[in-house]
Amino acid sequence: MVLIHQLPPKPPYLRVKVWRRLQSLGAVPLKNSVYALPNTEACREDFEWLLREIHKEGGDASLCEARLIDGLSDDDVRATFRHAREEDYRVLAREVRDFVHTSLGARRTLTAEQRALAGSAIDRFRKRLAELSRVDFFEAPGREAVEGLLGGLAERASGPDAASAVRAWQRVDVQGRTWVTRKGIHIDRIASAWLIRRFIDPAASFKFVPAKAYRPAHGEVRFDMFEAEFTHQGDLCTFEVLLRAFRLGDPGLDRLAAVVHDIDLKDAKFSPAEASGIDHLVAGIASLHADDEARLADGRVLFDALYEYFRKRK
Repeated sequence: MVLIHQLPPKPPYLRVKVWRRLQSLGAVPLKNSVYALPNTEACREDFEWLLREIHKEGGDASLCEARLIDGLSDDDVRATFRHAREEDYRVLAREVRDFVHTSLGARRTLTAEQRALAGSAIDRFRKRLAELSRVDFFEAPGREAVEGLLGGLAERASGPDAASAVRAWQRVDVQGRTWVTRKGIHIDRIASAWLIRRFIDPAASFKFVPAKAYRPAHGEVRFDMFEAEFTHQGDLCTFEVLLRAFRLGDPGLDRLAAVVHDIDLKDAKFSPAEASGIDHLVAGIASLHADDEARLADGRVLFDALYEYFRKRK
């Protein structure tokens, strides 16, 4: 659905008001004064309310159902939505990290004042996350990272830090299970699936599902998705959580984890020299294949080679 609008020069606040309203709805710009939302009943109602506001202020606006024929494709528009929400998640994750650094510091044991401050911040950040999730129409990456940071912050405010709180699992606990994750796998999910098959369960099968409101069936175990058994925890990506949960670790896996972490979280925590090139390779795999099984197959070759390289590197 497309909203096309033209605003009068006065009142001057109107342009800012409309822009903020479009941002809150999760609309993305296609051209100047041309904004898109998915064609759903809820989004239609949101646009209709905004259209009335524009008309009330003396502006002009039209609401259209659009079918893209040339130029931008539907995939391009969906990618625009994902990129916008991914950037929003990235900004929120940065704000959480900045809060932890500036307000809590490196101390593991927090004072009563710091715990109260953390509690207020968690409520504020979770409200922001809920607002972003509401307008995350096409399951952008980044939500799990924010959820992990907030979970780690909550654990730190009440006890041990997230890194030491990763639950220990035995490999026998997950043999013969179906591993479930979000569709559209990328760096963390590809690397985690490779790790599962290579080091945890060679016979593992995978299932790719929509991220929202999925209910696991008997015998399924989830990774890198909301409320998963294995997902972001604190400042750890899913690959790192799996390493800790199954007590896996050697120089090759540790170096590979640093690469996956920096590409997935984009926080430059480890800054390995190889991260940029591997990021481009994984992006290329995603561009070549819309099918997740195909991405997994190419990713398996890539991570087998990377592991051998990192394992033998001095």
